[in-house]
Amino acid sequence: MTQREQIALDWPAVDGLLAPMPAPIASLARELIAAIACHPGLRGRVMPGWRSVNFRHAQAGHVCAVFAQPERVSLYFEHGRLLQDDAGLLVGEGLKKGRVLRLLPGDAVPRDTVAVLLAEAIALFA
Repeated sequence: MTQREQIALDWPAVDGLLAPMPAPIASLARELIAAIACHPGLRGRVMPGWRSVNFRHAQAGHVCAVFAQPERVSLYFEHGRLLQDDAGLLVGEGLKKGRVLRLLPGDAVPRDTVAVLLAEAIALFA
């Protein structure tokens, strides 16, 4: 069984969402989505109207969303302003409560940092 098959996510819907994106962006977004979807307690759902994959936790509610754009992939944390960002990866000073991790083609997905941010985001409200 592949990692993709192990993750409870509608991958055909993810592929449909990412189909219009340049190949490097689609690949980067898939990798990020897979890393988030592996996190315990999170459920991902493709939101075509928002052009995103949103992740919820049973107790914490909406935790984050992945947005693929032609030039970058963005990971939006709903309550990102409350997160410790020791690595300084989150941006969004103009946002009221959220913060964003932006990745460009060729960037490596910072899996460890994302896992820490996800755990912290869930712990805020769980």
